[in-house]
Amino acid sequence: MGVIRTDQWLNEHFDEPLEILKKIDDQIKGEDVQEFYSYLRNFGMYQPNRRCRAIFEQLKKDFYWDKVEKIYQTYRKKWGGPDVPLYIFPFSSNRLFDITNKSGLSFKNMFFLFLTPLEDEKEIEALFVHEYHHVCRMHKQKKELSDYTLLESFVMEGLAEHIVARYCGSKYRASWCTAYSKKEIIFYWQKYLKENLTIKKSEKLHNQLLFGLGRYPTLIGYSTGYALIHSYMRENRFSDIISFQFDAEKFLTEDFSK
Repeated sequence: MGVIRTDQWLNEHFDEPLEILKKIDDQIKGEDVQEFYSYLRNFGMYQPNRRCRAIFEQLKKDFYWDKVEKIYQTYRKKWGGPDVPLYIFPFSSNRLFDITNKSGLSFKNMFFLFLTPLEDEKEIEALFVHEYHHVCRMHKQKKELSDYTLLESFVMEGLAEHIVARYCGSKYRASWCTAYSKKEIIFYWQKYLKENLTIKKSEKLHNQLLFGLGRYPTLIGYSTGYALIHSYMRENRFSDIISFQFDAEKFLTEDFSK
């Protein structure tokens, strides 16, 4: 499948995002299209307006669909990854992250990139690597996304950014990788996270702790995930394939013991 030519869909239905999403009904498996669009909007999916139209036109002009397809085929071959559809749309705003130019969202059977024209095209690769690593890990873990625990979500995010650093360089890591010191991470681990590692993604507290919503520090779960993998890597090394396969508990070091 690879990169789906959503540019052609946008040409016809830019002002009707729900009509566009109906084209992937076989992937969203009966989800309410309006609710699914609202969910995508949380992560950066465009909304019809003049600014997003200009972004779309520039993405077309700069051949982003072709560029991402080349990246896709490179990493699919490198990792022996699944051939799932990738949907590209203009980026509007991310309601959960303090970012302004790109975002992504992954499921086991598909993933999304929300993009603006980027001066440094290595950023496209970094975003792709992060999201496609999620897809590959979900395929190897063989469980429903709703059954993922908080610890599994930490590890998934942390691993993805370490792989970004491996292939694209440390400068392309997300800002949340270094948002907190180790001392701060351990403090929040003990205060908020340690006793909630087994809560499921389907539970409200999972996303509150992962994203740092409400009274919790911003993106504390993401930052903790990166710190978990960093701690493990001080004494261990693993291949890309192993990073898809290891159980999350494998990455609990003495610093993050239960």
